[in-house]
Amino acid sequence: MSDQHNKEIDQITGVETTGHEWDGLKELNNPAPRWWVWVWVATVVWSVGYWVVYPAWPTAWPFFGSGSMEQTGSVTRTTTGATKGTFGWTQYEELEASQAEITARQAQYLDKFQATTSYDQISKDPELYAFAQAGGKALFKNNCAVCHGSGAEGSKGFPNLNDDDWLWGGTLADIEQTLRYGVRSGHDEARQSVMPSFGKDELLEKEEIEQVVDYVLALSSDTGADSNLPGAEIFANNCASCHGENGAGGRDFGAPNLTDAIWLYGGERADISNTVYFAHAGVMPFWEGKLDEDSIRQLTLYVHSLGGGEGEGAAVPEKVSMEVPAEVPAQAEEEPVVTDEEPVAEESSSEVSSEAATELDVDVPAEPSVEEGSNPEAVSDESADK
Repeated sequence: MSDQHNKEIDQITGVETTGHEWDGLKELNNPAPRWWVWVWVATVVWSVGYWVVYPAWPTAWPFFGSGSMEQTGSVTRTTTGATKGTFGWTQYEELEASQAEITARQAQYLDKFQATTSYDQISKDPELYAFAQAGGKALFKNNCAVCHGSGAEGSKGFPNLNDDDWLWGGTLADIEQTLRYGVRSGHDEARQSVMPSFGKDELLEKEEIEQVVDYVLALSSDTGADSNLPGAEIFANNCASCHGENGAGGRDFGAPNLTDAIWLYGGERADISNTVYFAHAGVMPFWEGKLDEDSIRQLTLYVHSLGGGEGEGAAVPEKVSMEVPAEVPAQAEEEPVVTDEEPVAEESSSEVSSEAATELDVDVPAEPSVEEGSNPEAVSDESADK
């Protein structure tokens, strides 16, 4: 007997079943909806067209040596893996077109930025300043945030760039120099400072170290340090040459201010004792030759704007958007506000680290030994990296 005579018909619907049954439920052999069938056919036809016009069909390269290298503008690409397609589209060409569009949009501001050599003039031009800020922010995230954090808040061993505490100065010129040449970076023009390892090198006895730690803690207390403390004389003989008699620091040596409550390596007694005993010699890389001139200047303006910038350019006529404006409207310029206040004493809460691009003397928690190329005469006593 044939299968035609063995088909089971559902008595309620009159539709044959598939023969599948689960717990008394039988599956009906209904055909797929007509619209669904036509959609499926259309996708098959579309896929065939896609294979023809776009790179799709895999090729045997590189296994059988049928590939090649192509140079399109600044992009080097390898023709591998698939047919080219009749449209000739590639992701490399799409990327290059997108980059060309970005470059064209930047050109109207970049040309003006390059022609304006004065930071003060840039700071007084809201549109140009916004362009520099946008570029500097992107550069900071790509090169500096790994050490200083995406918000430039820093961490232990990496300075906070949002405050007004600077080891080497917070003017635009100071920041540019630090960014350009780095700190203990190995560059001939790098900023150099060396704090002796008073304990490791047996320059002070353990008891003397404890006494000078007590004195340093007192310097940043609400009441201040008593000159009669046992550590006062030790501080004067070993630390005051860089940190100053009152512990306010000195930017000539990158010596931090010990009278405030900002500490790069921690302000607890154990942290300060460790700094005095071993010292720190963190490194900030130099960016000259790694970033172009425009990038260094944009990064300088961005770091200066984070909260503690000093001198000209510290006050901008008005707050502007961080986005690059579509067009530059005519706008009256205001004179920037320049303060006559004395610069805030520097402290090690602003040192730069191995990937950061910031002004302060960055100290990466590393070996307490001084990096090759340091100047042995530039001694930053007490807590060279506060």
